[in-house]
Amino acid sequence: MTATRPCFKKDEQKAFEPAEKIGIVACVNPDGQPHVSLITSIMAPHPNQITLGEFCRGLSKKYIQQNPQIAFLIMTMDRRLWRGRARWTHLRREGPEYQRYNDIPMFRYNTYFGINTVHYLDLLETSEPTSLPMAGIVTSALLTRLGKGAAATGSVERILKPFAEELFNQMGSLKFISYVGADGFPVLVPVVQCQAADSRRLAFAPLAFGKELHRIETGTEVAVFCLTMGMEDVLIRGTFRGFRRHRMISLGTVDIEWVYNSMPPAHGQIYPQVPLEPVTEF
Repeated sequence: MTATRPCFKKDEQKAFEPAEKIGIVACVNPDGQPHVSLITSIMAPHPNQITLGEFCRGLSKKYIQQNPQIAFLIMTMDRRLWRGRARWTHLRREGPEYQRYNDIPMFRYNTYFGINTVHYLDLLETSEPTSLPMAGIVTSALLTRLGKGAAATGSVERILKPFAEELFNQMGSLKFISYVGADGFPVLVPVVQCQAADSRRLAFAPLAFGKELHRIETGTEVAVFCLTMGMEDVLIRGTFRGFRRHRMISLGTVDIEWVYNSMPPAHGQIYPQVPLEPVTEF
């Protein structure tokens, strides 16, 4: 990550106002594992503060209240990218930020839901704005595609559903990897080149964001979030197996152990499969 500073500039606060942007938040669950969510409502009402607007309740808002340390990434429509860290402090269900969120057309005119809660976080650090290194990403994606077949597990027992596997293999989808650092904060790194070697393993060449990806130690538990421009997404968690050569190409691999559907309205664990339980109270 580039050099950091403790506050946003005025033009950056303005740049975060539109709902049309990518907002990624990494947090830590009660078991000490990384968790990643898409939260496009992320804003910066003050230079040293960010807010998250809640309109449907998944796991992330619950987790950040239990463990307030987060990492975030914001990418605006002109492909400028900010990354940083923040700490959750409190929530409100009224006030100027609450009203501001619900005046945004996306929420004001939504038939089904608006923003019901605003979460406040103190900004600890933010990077300078950067651009995605497209040359490195494209080269890494092509190398990953060439080498990933040799990195496949060979198992016929599926973990990723065909739909989710296809999401990871779309060249235009965005992916982000997270793990918990030594200081207890989640670390969040773009890994757009990541693809599914098969339904049980992900693979990626490290030409883009290589220094940061090489800091992940073999055996580390990681989460990888995949998002398409159609707002389809899936989250996996698994074990990073390090970098090895496959067909003469250096690839990092992640063995998938857990899959979560984070798309509203039906958030839920996909793998391991959760048994259905009858409804007994209405």
